[in-house]
Amino acid sequence: MKLLVTGGAGFIGSAVVRLAISRGHSVVNLDALTYAACLENVAPVADSPLYTFEQADIRDRAALGRIFAEHNPDAVMHLAAESHVDRSIDGPGAFIETNVMGTYQMLDAARAHWLEKGKPEGFRFHHISTDEVYGSLPADPSVQFTEDTAYDPRSPYSASKASSDHLVRAWGETYGLPFVLTNCSNNYGPYHFPEKLIPVVILNALAGKDLPIYGDGSNVRDWLFVEDHADALLLVLEKGENGRSYNIGGENERSNLELVKTLCAILDEKRPKESGSYADQITFVTDRPGHDARYAIDPTRIRDELGWRPSVTVEEGLAKTVQWYLDNETWWRALQDRAGVGQRLGVSA
Repeated sequence: MKLLVTGGAGFIGSAVVRLAISRGHSVVNLDALTYAACLENVAPVADSPLYTFEQADIRDRAALGRIFAEHNPDAVMHLAAESHVDRSIDGPGAFIETNVMGTYQMLDAARAHWLEKGKPEGFRFHHISTDEVYGSLPADPSVQFTEDTAYDPRSPYSASKASSDHLVRAWGETYGLPFVLTNCSNNYGPYHFPEKLIPVVILNALAGKDLPIYGDGSNVRDWLFVEDHADALLLVLEKGENGRSYNIGGENERSNLELVKTLCAILDEKRPKESGSYADQITFVTDRPGHDARYAIDPTRIRDELGWRPSVTVEEGLAKTVQWYLDNETWWRALQDRAGVGQRLGVSA
């Protein structure tokens, strides 16, 4: 199968590219190479004859038309997006332009390609989204997001992703474009851009800096190892029912404070300080505006219909992640000078 993967130089997209090529798929990686992209993320497969890179913006309809015509993909995996909640608070415009208008242009180009090829039955537009479109959950562990949960986005980022989800469904209903849609929980793992919580904690800990936790650290997230997510995404593309959505979760709920303490314990074991624990560096900071209290995914549909479950616990995945950062200092050092990395964002509300 030939896949057109948008955002393939990003965190989740590059995991999809690496895994797809390892399984024998041809991949066209379409990426604009904005601030969070890094071609080093796909360096392990960049020399493969199955890999092609196209630098283009998903808002550029002419470029999309050329790429579809030249490469003739069998399916699209649409991951390109602005994705950081704090950045969306400071600059929502970029999120609307990329996540909403960019998705519109992708859908328009994909539909034109699908029609021009005679509506091939196997074609799929796989839109990759987030559980943040569902809003916030109460503390009750019996309450989780399902595919039928009403949308209730609370940040510019989640609102832009909710909008793109609705566009994809509309193109399926109105124009018949074959699609599958997935909403995932918080990803973590190798190649995670160093502005998100887990890499911030790891790198700040190693640098002897404060480990910032919003509010009192009670906000809960479900954590999904990125390589597990890539596996689930390819499975949904290949086996998911046309027009259906699937929630992908890690089955690993943790409060932010619990998560950071676990990271500190792993670092204490793998790279001990001269004295004390990395947990001594934990600092509580003013909470993010509109910070959702809890996300949790009910994975029943993907488990029962497609037989998928995550392969690692959060403790196992965090240990793998910490070790990867310890072993790949050259990668993250090169990214630390990019705009906003290491700075507190999202305080302008």
